[in-house]
Amino acid sequence: MAKTIARTLPGFMELLPEDQIKFNNMMDIIRKNYEKAGFLPLDTPIIESSEVLLAKAGGETEKQIYRFEKGDNDLSLRFDLTVPLAKYVAINCNNLAFPFRRYQIGKVYRGERPQKGRYREFYQCDIDIIGDGKLSIKNEAEMPSIIYNIFNELGFNNFTIHINNRKILNGLFEELGLTDTSVDVMRIIDKLDKIGFEKVCTELEKINISKPIIEKIVEFLEIQGETNEKIEKIEKLNINNEKFKTGLEELKEVIKYIRLFKVPEENFMIDLTIARGLDYYTGTVYETTLNDYKQIGSVCSGGRYDNLAEYYTDKKFPGVGISIGLTRLFDKLIELDLIKNKKTSISDILVVPASEEDMEYSINITSKLRENNIKTEVYLEDKKLKAKIKYADRQSIPYIVVIGEDERKENLLTLKTMETGEQEKLKIEDIINKVKG
Repeated sequence: MAKTIARTLPGFMELLPEDQIKFNNMMDIIRKNYEKAGFLPLDTPIIESSEVLLAKAGGETEKQIYRFEKGDNDLSLRFDLTVPLAKYVAINCNNLAFPFRRYQIGKVYRGERPQKGRYREFYQCDIDIIGDGKLSIKNEAEMPSIIYNIFNELGFNNFTIHINNRKILNGLFEELGLTDTSVDVMRIIDKLDKIGFEKVCTELEKINISKPIIEKIVEFLEIQGETNEKIEKIEKLNINNEKFKTGLEELKEVIKYIRLFKVPEENFMIDLTIARGLDYYTGTVYETTLNDYKQIGSVCSGGRYDNLAEYYTDKKFPGVGISIGLTRLFDKLIELDLIKNKKTSISDILVVPASEEDMEYSINITSKLRENNIKTEVYLEDKKLKAKIKYADRQSIPYIVVIGEDERKENLLTLKTMETGEQEKLKIEDIINKVKG
């Protein structure tokens, strides 16, 4: 019989166990911090009705949708976690307590051209706080505190949360007579980190922005200094546009509460170049970068929006959210060798019966260890002791418990610490206490 060539589609990640353990550890840290801040878990379907999923889509997003028919149903794979959230809130708003704090960690799908660091299937880790009609700006200050806790626990102390307010930019563009082209201007500015000021100016010229206006935009974006200095310099511009002034007051209030949430000054900054290209952001916007690895780009982004579910209901649901693109982040961290955990098993102990006669006793010991919440494997294959120990070493299992005739008679277990090679005979209670630390 002819064999099919085993292959994985381009743009889909598959990991060896060693890396999958690292990936899961990162996911667990993110989940734990989301729950610690009181966010509720949510899981929405991967497949949605195309009519529902594409209500808000358009342009490049719609081109990237995986869409198909099954019988009479027009279906699509979700391309982010925000649109399904909007649908969920619209359906369940009468049963939810507001503000509704939800987190979701799940796979999304985009038919992009696969390339290094770009995936067609990838995990997003989102949190959002949704208000019913209103949502206090203080919620926008809580988001950086959650970002701070996550990246600290992931081991990245040298990172910066870049913060801006879209009203400031929109007000500036109104003042400069760019209201009709503000979305296009923001999309170009949002590329600044990747293409630099010179190319940004070139792209602005292509949409017929005059050179004097471009110079004013650049002058504004290049405002430097510590947080308070930047605020003072922005205030000294004396821009009388109401939207601009509202955005500045909001930014000042967000900064005030970020400090109250105990985010250190070195881990956040006002960055007037942050625009976030998506046009549904209406207030505070965020992007987070690892300062020693800026080539990775933003590792967490998001912002404030006025009306989450406007395509599904007339009710107003303002919100604020952030998203961590876990698959892309993990890919880059592995590439840079920044995740040092070399463990290839999640087990703490491998129970090794010396012979078939010791199997029943070994399984009994395994059950007792598991009852005490110790991750335990038992080696069930009929192989020589040397092969069993080699397995534990290859899997980086920290301890093995060897059980032979002497162990069964003495009711003591031989515990071997794999890192040092040290062996000792202990009661099972002592092993439990030692492994649990």
